[in-house]
Amino acid sequence: MILEVKNLIKRYGDFLALDHINFHIKEGEIFGLLGPNGAGKTTTISILSGLTMYDGGEVEFLGKEIKRNEMEVKQELGIVPQDIALFEDLTAHENLDYFGRLYGLRGKLLRERIDEALEFTGLMDKRKDFPKGFSGGMKRRLNIACAILHHPKLIIMDEPTVGIDPQSRNHILQSIKKLNEMGSTIIYTSHYMEEIEEICTRIAIVDQGRVIAQGTKEELKSLVSDEEKLVIELEAVNYTIVENVKTISSIRECVMKGNRLEVIGKKDEQNVSKIIKLLSDENIEILSLNVEKPSLESVFLTLTGRTLRD
Repeated sequence: MILEVKNLIKRYGDFLALDHINFHIKEGEIFGLLGPNGAGKTTTISILSGLTMYDGGEVEFLGKEIKRNEMEVKQELGIVPQDIALFEDLTAHENLDYFGRLYGLRGKLLRERIDEALEFTGLMDKRKDFPKGFSGGMKRRLNIACAILHHPKLIIMDEPTVGIDPQSRNHILQSIKKLNEMGSTIIYTSHYMEEIEEICTRIAIVDQGRVIAQGTKEELKSLVSDEEKLVIELEAVNYTIVENVKTISSIRECVMKGNRLEVIGKKDEQNVSKIIKLLSDENIEILSLNVEKPSLESVFLTLTGRTLRD
């Protein structure tokens, strides 16, 4: 076990931000922290990074309590923050040199690690350039380079693909997979469900300061195995039909996305025939109808009552 969080509590005045959070991470995992805004993800990451103290519980990293071994723990952590953390008036190489020295790297080893990090992130040809001229994706990649210089045992990545172009996003996701293949254990938070599905080996769903479910993608999907999702493409948009569908007792959720009606309800309840009758009564033409298998999105919606980006 590389990290174990036991009954973690954090208060801000009367507000209980973390309410007895529990999870563990095995060495070699990409562990996803999934939750809507305000769920407690950022507070958890801040505590694990050593930036915020906690009020109760325990956090053990490599078998050591982080409160009592703060400096030792930080030497084994790499942090890729949600907000870009770079010096705009230093070149890419100078940024890496600065952060490498903070981790105690010097001389030949530091130079080797800088070159290694630049090569890994595809920024070697930008080593003498200033980040202020970089795209958002390039800045994110330089942030990752700064975080992996010292070969940390655990890398925390907090929303590393926010606000970047698809090409840079794909580059970062492939880099994360490669880091993991090279032996890095990674904690990953994202607002993009498809990223979590693609790269994470296990996931914890956080809501209102608690871990409400955790496991592999398959284990989480089994939690809603008694439900099904219907995706119905309509000839025309009709928002009034949403409320009508919700009156069916076996339907738990119904939303209109463009001209697609997305419905989640219990299996084997004749949902399809009931919905078709409603649409027929309203003279709404159906272009297509599909029954989808449970997804992480449907698990998340079932457990929290919200979509991830609400």
